Amino acid sequence: MDPSLSLQAVPAWFVVLPDTDAAAPLAAKALAHASRHLRHASGRPWIVGRWAPPAMVVGEHEGTRVAVTGEHAVTPRDAERAAAAVTRARSLKALDDAADWAGSFHLIASGAGQVRVQGAVVELRRVFHTETAPPGSERVGVACDRADVLAELVGAGLDERRIALELLTLGVPYPWAGAPPWRGLHALPGGHHLTLLPDGRTRTTRWWSPPDPVVPLAEGAVRLRDALVEAVGVRTRGRDLVTSDLGGLDSTAVYCAAVRGDAEVVAYTAALHDEAGDDVHWAGRTVQALGDVEHHVVPAGDVAMTFDGIDTLDDILDTPSILTVDRNRRMGIVELAAARGSGLHLTGLGGDELLAGAPARLHALVLTHPLVALRSARGYAAKYQWTRRAVLRQLLDRRPYRAWTERTARDLTEPPVAADEPLLDWAVPPRMPPWATADAVAAARELLRTGPSAVEPRGRGHGEHRELVAMDGISQWTRHIGQMAAPLGVTVSAPYYDARVIEAALAVRPQERITPWRYKPLIVEAMRGIVPEAVRARGTKANATLEEEAGLREHRPALLALCEESRLARLGLVDERVLREWCRRALSAETESYLLHPTVACEVWLRSRETTPRPVGGKREER
Repeated sequence: MDPSLSLQAVPAWFVVLPDTDAAAPLAAKALAHASRHLRHASGRPWIVGRWAPPAMVVGEHEGTRVAVTGEHAVTPRDAERAAAAVTRARSLKALDDAADWAGSFHLIASGAGQVRVQGAVVELRRVFHTETAPPGSERVGVACDRADVLAELVGAGLDERRIALELLTLGVPYPWAGAPPWRGLHALPGGHHLTLLPDGRTRTTRWWSPPDPVVPLAEGAVRLRDALVEAVGVRTRGRDLVTSDLGGLDSTAVYCAAVRGDAEVVAYTAALHDEAGDDVHWAGRTVQALGDVEHHVVPAGDVAMTFDGIDTLDDILDTPSILTVDRNRRMGIVELAAARGSGLHLTGLGGDELLAGAPARLHALVLTHPLVALRSARGYAAKYQWTRRAVLRQLLDRRPYRAWTERTARDLTEPPVAADEPLLDWAVPPRMPPWATADAVAAARELLRTGPSAVEPRGRGHGEHRELVAMDGISQWTRHIGQMAAPLGVTVSAPYYDARVIEAALAVRPQERITPWRYKPLIVEAMRGIVPEAVRARGTKANATLEEEAGLREHRPALLALCEESRLARLGLVDERVLREWCRRALSAETESYLLHPTVACEVWLRSRETTPRPVGGKREER
């Protein structure tokens, strides 16, 4: 594949370069395909890429420069003050306090010969990086907001082992999840920043940690309300028109916060084929209570089913995404928003993981509030039909996270865990699908076993770990929706992933935020006076199980088309015959068809790159 084709086809990207002559070859290559660039105080290229003029806010003071891009209300004067703070402190660490702004953004700074790059506290705004040595030059560190652009820039080859790992059902475990599928490239973890040093090295440092969960529910509700209203206001301020999902409780809260501003907010609700889906009913009650608002209901017959169009998708995503199987269903409303003239579409994505939380918090709660934990455990067991024996077994399992990853690597080909297994362990152990080849299993197992020698969980304990990992995963979906929507000129916005919103929610006592007895009590209390009373205490949530099963039947030819000349089969990672047999079967959405999602995501992604990587142990070929 011609690298220039990929760089030109991507509508928005940026590369961050260190302030050193060694970066000149990379800068020249990036500049050849860029539409804009910024320079260090030395005059060397600093940020190179393609972005719209208002997207990058820059401030400078003496030799320090600070740039911000994303969803925020930062002004050039704000950025200048942050740069001045760095200059006075003679350290980029001063940004920790100076750049505590609302919103979701990338923050990039240059000063004292060093460069700092950071994204979000979860993986909505990602930073990929590597250390490379261009021909005839010294080692140089470089960062980019897209993995594929960075891979093209440094000439990185596809890592087939990473593709094998992506086949895992239920997702790739932390910390391997979300790693770029190219050799030598790395992903910056959420809540960390990257420093590009003059000698070509890179350094990763944590700048954010979850708050201690000690705040009472009533106080936390006020904090969350203020943070969410601020997050929505940052996005809608100064706009004439925005659009918003209006479906579940989370998107309803975002929508109702948005209508309090000056922008016209147009709401969209997608009807479900399942008669039990009640989003349309509750959306109707919301708009009725609010009065003169524009609301569109998309009939169920106009909503794409799961697997729709998977054999013809050509989105340029920088990593595989299981969102692919629902791409047309998810993008239907975004396309309507674009047609309506909206440049910003609000969603409630992120609310489930943050507000419903993880029952695995019981691990910590049983040590501090044993009676409360016992009562909650009984409630969850009754609600989800978990056996008390299984609940007790998981609660008493105090093995560290590394032991869990080792068991996962060992058991990759074991049968899936039972559907009624409690959700109290570090995660539900993923499995390789039945069509994975022995080479694919071996490659995935090798990666899981040869990772960092001291694999640590994402959070402090089982519950915080599961919540942060879930936010990482779904925020990556949101990021991929943004990449799909970019050619339409629409920013897809998820305020629940802002650092201030996440902090406000995670600071609440887990026994009050997460309970089997109430549905998302924190957002229910936070939205008093914002969401209409008739809707605020809604306790239902629609799901798309029917869309999955009907979509499998309706789009079976598209699935079978992906089995023909499978790129994954050429890599030696899937058995094409076994995969084809599965695609021909009637599969349960709850226990079987979900196994296809990661494989479809990888197959579609490989085809969209228009490249046929080399098989495991073989020679790479280009189409």
